[in-house]
Amino acid sequence: ILPHLPKPLAPPLNPATGKPVTPDELKPIFPDALIAQEMSTEPWIEIPGPVREILRLWRPSPLHRARNLERALGTPARIYYKNEGVSPPGSHKPNTAVAQAYYNKEAGIRRLATETGAGQWGSSLAFACRFFDMECTVYMVKVSYEQKPYRRIMMNVWGGEVFPSPTDRTAAGRAVRERNPDSNGSLGIAISEAVEDAATREDTNYALGSVLNHVLIHQTVIGLETQKQLALAGERPDMLIGCVGGGSNFGGFILPFVKELIDGKSNAEIIGVEPKSCPTLTKGAYRYDFGDTAGMTPLMLMYTLGHTFEPPGIHAGGLRYHGDAPLLCHLVHEGYVKARAYTQNPVFEAALLFARTEGIIPAPETSHALRAVVDEALRCKETGEEKCIVCCFSGHGHFDLAAYDAFLEGRLEDYEYPDELIQKALGDLPKFPTGI
Repeated sequence: ILPHLPKPLAPPLNPATGKPVTPDELKPIFPDALIAQEMSTEPWIEIPGPVREILRLWRPSPLHRARNLERALGTPARIYYKNEGVSPPGSHKPNTAVAQAYYNKEAGIRRLATETGAGQWGSSLAFACRFFDMECTVYMVKVSYEQKPYRRIMMNVWGGEVFPSPTDRTAAGRAVRERNPDSNGSLGIAISEAVEDAATREDTNYALGSVLNHVLIHQTVIGLETQKQLALAGERPDMLIGCVGGGSNFGGFILPFVKELIDGKSNAEIIGVEPKSCPTLTKGAYRYDFGDTAGMTPLMLMYTLGHTFEPPGIHAGGLRYHGDAPLLCHLVHEGYVKARAYTQNPVFEAALLFARTEGIIPAPETSHALRAVVDEALRCKETGEEKCIVCCFSGHGHFDLAAYDAFLEGRLEDYEYPDELIQKALGDLPKFPTGI
């Protein structure tokens, strides 16, 4: 989408100089091929043959018509969901994990270090590294490590080693533990640990599951397939809905459709859904900030709650990130994408309704999107509009049953992050003359 944006995307900045980051500055943690993709303004980038061969294990993923859900809601809306839960790890994440492992292997890298929230990304990278005979080290947000043991075991099965972050393995982790011995961890902290791990070993690179341009490029396979499948069904979307943590599934889903918006060929409404406990797009500041807690990454212009923000331990661990993909944030800021936030219990109500009508148990992250789908379908029931609502079903919830148990027993708490704490975290944003 980059070459088609009416207003260009702001570049990442070197925090020491305030100047745009150069390719050479990214070489300690990324291979040349991914750096080129990160900065490319080419509208199309070919998927390498070895990557295609692995993607064929589950791609193309199915686009389902949710007829049972439609009947249960009594809505005239037509509801479709793009099912990314059919991949071996159970989510959209291997779309980029396989590509990243391939490019790193081609560059002679032996080991990848990464972070993970709910465990979807970590398990996907462990899965991908198996195919290319690479080692995989995962720093998993501590609260998710404890909530989701089967995700950790899944990574172990595929040969990955997993540590609850913050750890004592890195300077970044030790600093957090010293400051807050009871820290639940955060994606920002885990990113700091993984980046430090990669930067201090010559045989290791860093792999990121969301946020960056090259990740969103790999994920556009979702939206491109959805476009073709809708055409086969004789449909055009009136609404596109997905959950947002860092922006990978949502970005990959919507970017091909954003091109149609820019070209004036569509007027579809695009909605990104996040938790009220981590309201990045709905309450964050549009500022340059670090992508990690320790301030080791370049500065990116994005909606942020502040890189020192440490969200509560809600069950949608994949949505607990202080920032979002700069490209997605740009689209929100320019008005192409709308943002919405929900608390946990309404989200799980929608998840239960979906599971009991469509038969698939959704991940807590995915269930945020489903809450918005249900609300919009009910709105169509009131207005009589026969809208085509299309949702990115980013992953299944087979390893999130403890969260469902808590919901069914009435133990889930709704939490809306206090504005005063958000303002406090925003007070730690880097200050230098960037103009924003």
